[in-house]
Amino acid sequence: MPTGGELLVAALRAHGVDVVFGIPGTHNLEIYRHLGPGRLRVVTPRHEQGAGYAADGYARVTGRPGVVVTTSGPGLLNVAAAAGQAYSDSVPMLIVSPGMPLGHEQGSGLLHEVKDQSAALAAVCAQSQRVQTLPEMLRVLASVFTSFDISRPRPVHLEVPYDLLARSADITVPPAVRALPPAPSEADVRAAAATLSTAERPTLVVGGGARNAVAELRALAELLGAPTVTTANGKGAFPESHPLSLGAGLHIPEVREFLHRADVVLAVGTELAETDTWDGPLRLGGRLVRVDLDPSQLHRPTAAHPLAGDAATTLARLRRAIGPRGAVRPRREGTPRSAVTAYGRRWRPLIEALRAALPEDAVLVNDSAQVCYFGALTGFAVEQPSQFLYPTGFGTLGYALPAAIGAGIAAPERPVAVLTGDGGLQFTVNELATAVELGLPLPVVVVNNGGYGMIRQEMTERGCPPVGVDLHGPDFPALSRAYGGAGVHATSPAELRSAVAQALITPGPTVIEVPEPTG
Repeated sequence: MPTGGELLVAALRAHGVDVVFGIPGTHNLEIYRHLGPGRLRVVTPRHEQGAGYAADGYARVTGRPGVVVTTSGPGLLNVAAAAGQAYSDSVPMLIVSPGMPLGHEQGSGLLHEVKDQSAALAAVCAQSQRVQTLPEMLRVLASVFTSFDISRPRPVHLEVPYDLLARSADITVPPAVRALPPAPSEADVRAAAATLSTAERPTLVVGGGARNAVAELRALAELLGAPTVTTANGKGAFPESHPLSLGAGLHIPEVREFLHRADVVLAVGTELAETDTWDGPLRLGGRLVRVDLDPSQLHRPTAAHPLAGDAATTLARLRRAIGPRGAVRPRREGTPRSAVTAYGRRWRPLIEALRAALPEDAVLVNDSAQVCYFGALTGFAVEQPSQFLYPTGFGTLGYALPAAIGAGIAAPERPVAVLTGDGGLQFTVNELATAVELGLPLPVVVVNNGGYGMIRQEMTERGCPPVGVDLHGPDFPALSRAYGGAGVHATSPAELRSAVAQALITPGPTVIEVPEPTG
């Protein structure tokens, strides 16, 4: 009869999982017994936080849940920051860990004992469940994967008592069940369509929840002649070379003022959060139509037409309900496109060199660094979703390198590059060893400003002495070489472009250290 560990792995495979990210430990060995070649691929990072970020990057590129397997106690708690980021950015992630045995008496001092590790993960995940039987474990897994299909995707933690993983049971894994998300009523769709069809100055705001609706977004924007701006997570859902594109510029004052003048704003798959606008709630002068899978988001702020449902299906229904409108000339005059183009001018030569060096379909994985949110967010143009990965919302540091490893596992046929700062890279720089082990060509561009540049700037602006922000760092290219990778310094955009091009054909990571631009 199969054991709990064997049933768990079989259930993951039944739900389409092909790789897990994690580190083996004493309590999860009955899971690892059934992993490996011919079963599920295992990627071993150097820290569980790296496992979480790698699973996040994998999920953002594939659209499927990233799966993390940790041991109990410290191994599980190490992944909590990555779970918080995935929760903030609506990334599907399953974290599987063992727990204390059935009948365990709290405080008995067992190895890796935590007061309540399931409750700890519940604080940063959509849900955290400890199961008591193997049939319950299979039911919970089936429910979790169904929830990824029909509701806002977020991380989920499953805890299985470690003695249950070794227990045998005469049961089989049920087949996976695919379900459809909820859809708005026909009356609600028609009412929203009537408002959109009579709009004179419609504008679209697109978030990460619209990544599966590329064709539908473009068709509706062209039908309405509506300029379209994306959030950081929505970047690429609308092609940035399109005449109607305003890029990922929701944080730019001229864009927000443009939205205030619109008579109708259609917001799709976005929270319209402070971390999207960088300036508190949007001030809208017209009516708001919202499309979101999460009903709780539909009235933040209050919408005239709240439509709860999947973006692709709902937008297609809106377009059919609007019907033909004749040729609508794209409205570029009076749009803030020039302000978006001019934003981040200080970083532009560096970003343009990086964009020129990378193929059009490359994935750029960003950290929470000035070069990323001031430079690449508006300056690095992409045409497809999941080409620009960025930890918005929660705003973690150390995301880029391990998330890029997950992205490379997800799409080995596509080039992947990292853009980070020296402060952020040192959170997870040990994952260079993982990248070397995997042999994935990976340019790692690190812009060195000698510490936590944004916090240093904020301290100066507030009249605070710059305390704790100036960091002594290593020679990053030399550190990469010590791990078995490659490394170079680039002192100009031309040198950067050449170094990135070489890194794309060099197995393993190539760390390219660049000085922070001045001006």
